[in-house]
Amino acid sequence: MEITLDTTIYDLLKAYPQLEDELIKINPKFKKLKNPILRRTVARIASIRQAAAVGGMDSVELLNEIRKRVGLPALDIKEEESSQSLAPEWITKEPVKIIDANALLDQGKNPLAEIMKELKNMEKEDVLLLTSDFKPQPLIDELVKKGYEVYSKDDGQRFFTYIRK
Repeated sequence: MEITLDTTIYDLLKAYPQLEDELIKINPKFKKLKNPILRRTVARIASIRQAAAVGGMDSVELLNEIRKRVGLPALDIKEEESSQSLAPEWITKEPVKIIDANALLDQGKNPLAEIMKELKNMEKEDVLLLTSDFKPQPLIDELVKKGYEVYSKDDGQRFFTYIRK
């Protein structure tokens, strides 16, 4: 199997099940992979690139560490630096709903599914706030694909992801 930045975590762990513990050694934030809900949902769509964002790591560094642990040579590639855009004014609007992603995962719930339920009941331009101790990059990418405006920032301890309908 060729392992690239676009390889999903699900496919990676299906081909190399022993990597689950190795990923946790690389970055303790990946211990969330032990959560069966996260494993069945987010891991199916999350790429190595997105997992790196969740773990606060450089994507190429993570890719090459994974490749090394399965006996593949490192790739000499460059990722464009993503610059954090200026915060949009709409994030100052009072959120209609605040959701804690960590609490949902602890309850065995899928954060994306719960957010989609809430968004259905919201008015146009309402804001939902998702808090977590990790950057929910796969969730952000899915919401952007569905046409929502999303902005995420962190305060060094928690991530605050604003979603506008």
